[in-house]
Amino acid sequence: MNNIRATTILGVKREGMVAIGGDGQVTLADQAVVLKHTARKVRRLAGGSVIAGFAGAVADAQALADKIEGKIEASRGNLRRAAVEFAKEWRTDKILRQLNAILVVADKDAMLVVTGDGNVLEPDSGVVGVGSGGPYAQAAATALLAHTSLSAEQIVSEALSIAADICVYTNRNLTIETIPAG
Repeated sequence: MNNIRATTILGVKREGMVAIGGDGQVTLADQAVVLKHTARKVRRLAGGSVIAGFAGAVADAQALADKIEGKIEASRGNLRRAAVEFAKEWRTDKILRQLNAILVVADKDAMLVVTGDGNVLEPDSGVVGVGSGGPYAQAAATALLAHTSLSAEQIVSEALSIAADICVYTNRNLTIETIPAG
């Protein structure tokens, strides 16, 4: 079960809203077998003030979600500070650095990608896609953002559906969470 490919996560920021969505498919890559169709890879953290999407190993992502939630609380809700502290610990801690996942987190002020190699990145364009189908969803969302008046939530839904058409590791069982942007 080491080669589970799970996830297309997409974040979009537009006109006062942030939306993060993910598909529900978990695939055993070596055998191209779908293990689950309805996984929930996007959830609310910090009492609902932060939304997060997780790509990678499910147990690892859960452990990391719990850890970043603690950092958010310790930083009194400052997501940027919490993400940097979290990334430093993830990179340097012997146990944490073994965890295999990538996170997209957002609050009213920021949308960030956090990785185990110490990166905390804020996309310039207000669009970020991670996971197996992330590049497809990000490309679709970028085009929809530039050429439509769809809301952030609608763009996430449409772009993930487009990714599902071309990525075998992405399905149409979507979870989308939104929060007002600052």
